[in-house]
Amino acid sequence: MAKNLFFGDFFQPNLNPLECNALITEYGYDVFFSVTVFCLILGLGSYFFVDQTIAKSVLIASAILLFIFTLNFFQDPERVTPSGENLVISPADGTVIKIEDVVEEKYLKGEAKMVSIFMSPVNVHVNRNPITGTVGYFEYVKGEFFAAFEDKASLKNEQTHIGMENGKGKVFFKQIAGFIARRIVANVAVGDSVEAGKRFGMIKFGSRVDIYVPKSAEIRVVINQKTVAGETIVAEMK
Repeated sequence: MAKNLFFGDFFQPNLNPLECNALITEYGYDVFFSVTVFCLILGLGSYFFVDQTIAKSVLIASAILLFIFTLNFFQDPERVTPSGENLVISPADGTVIKIEDVVEEKYLKGEAKMVSIFMSPVNVHVNRNPITGTVGYFEYVKGEFFAAFEDKASLKNEQTHIGMENGKGKVFFKQIAGFIARRIVANVAVGDSVEAGKRFGMIKFGSRVDIYVPKSAEIRVVINQKTVAGETIVAEMK
C-alpha cells in the first residue's frame, strides 16, 4: 500500500520512494519547483564557484534550509474525517486565536459564532471543506497584507468568502492572506457539491481562516487549541 511521504521520512534508511504517494500539494507545485531550482542553483553555484570557505558554507546551508522550509510548508498529509452531517470540521491546521459572538451579514444573515484559526508558516496550509453539502456563496476580495493574527486582517487583507450549506444549516468562512501570503487558492464555485474533509485549496505562506456558524451551534474547540484540517470538530450544529 502506498504511503504519503513527509519531511521526517527522508531520514529513514529503508525508505522506498516507489511505495510513496506525492508529498507536495498540487496547489503549491509552481512555488515548490521554482524554489527547488533556485536552491539547486544557489547550492551548486556556491560549491563550485565560491572560494571563501565561510561564505560557501553559509550559502549552501541557506539553500538547504530554504528547501527544507518549502518542502515542509507544502506537505499534504492524508486525514481521517469524522462522520456526521451536523459536524463542522476544521478547514485549516493551526491554533484557535479567537471565539466570539458576531453578526454575519453576507451568508448566515444573522447572529453567529466565529472561530478564528491562525496558520503559522510551519503548519500544513492545505484547506479542506468544513461540511458535506453545496457551495452557496463565493467571493474573492482584494486587500492588504497585514499580519494574519491582527484583528484588522479579517476586514482589510486579501481573502475569499465561501458559504456552504446542507440539511443541518449553513457555514460561512474566510480564507485570509497574511503578511507573507500573497496568493489564495480556492477551487470551488457556487453550486458545487462538496464533501467534508476533502481538499479545496490553500493559502500560501502564513494566513488565517475565520469560520462562522449559526448562533445555535455548539462550539467544540477552545482558545489556543491546535486544530487539524479535515479532522478537528470545530462546532456541532443543533
